[in-house]
Amino acid sequence: MSDQKRLVIGLVADCKMIGPHPFHALGDKYVRAIIDGMNAVPLLIPAIGEPELMTSYLAMIDGLMLTGSPSNIEPHHYQGEPAKEPFHDPARDATTLPLIHMAIEADIPILGICRGFQEINVALGGDLHQRVQELEGMMDHREDPEQPLEVQYGSAHAMLLEADGLLAQIAGAAEAQVNSIHQQGIKTLAPSLKADARAPDGLVEAFKLDRNDRFVFAVQWHPEWKVTENPFYQGIFTAFKTACDERV
Repeated sequence: MSDQKRLVIGLVADCKMIGPHPFHALGDKYVRAIIDGMNAVPLLIPAIGEPELMTSYLAMIDGLMLTGSPSNIEPHHYQGEPAKEPFHDPARDATTLPLIHMAIEADIPILGICRGFQEINVALGGDLHQRVQELEGMMDHREDPEQPLEVQYGSAHAMLLEADGLLAQIAGAAEAQVNSIHQQGIKTLAPSLKADARAPDGLVEAFKLDRNDRFVFAVQWHPEWKVTENPFYQGIFTAFKTACDERV
């Protein structure tokens, strides 16, 4: 890749109502992570779900990041029970779930975060717990919304890293501290995925595609938060950038 060319990273937007109109929206922290953590150019992909449009966007990007979101995947996509708190984004589901397959087929590296982590698992045949905190023996992985953001995104629990995994390589250790801002989580890991880290209660916190010729990596927590100030979080974005560079 030429020194003058910066990587272009696609980010799928949420489709949300602001007043009476739908908007395609994306959190600033994800945009900043692409710019500051990768020295790359973020490209917003609208949640349209039209195959021809998605094919055009894939031709423009060097990598795909699936971000977190306040919304959840509609449970019918993984044969789940109707949601108790139905805050969904069907337009995003209609975009990301097929786009994941298209990106893998095109050998475009993928990094998934929170909702994006769950989307990859569902797209590849896994399913989800909708309310982890209500399950016997499981931790409450939610943040305290009454606390300031610095506390919400601060270290919440240790994470156990797989010895042969990417995160263990980045951390240089068997454990790492992460934030925790979710209530949904993986129930069954998709057959083509391999766990890279788990929470102390056994919940999968990171996974990778179980093949060496594609970079598909995802985490349940939020490494985009002030990424340049956290070497462990920065290491994830550096690994993603390296995969994108190698493809170019």
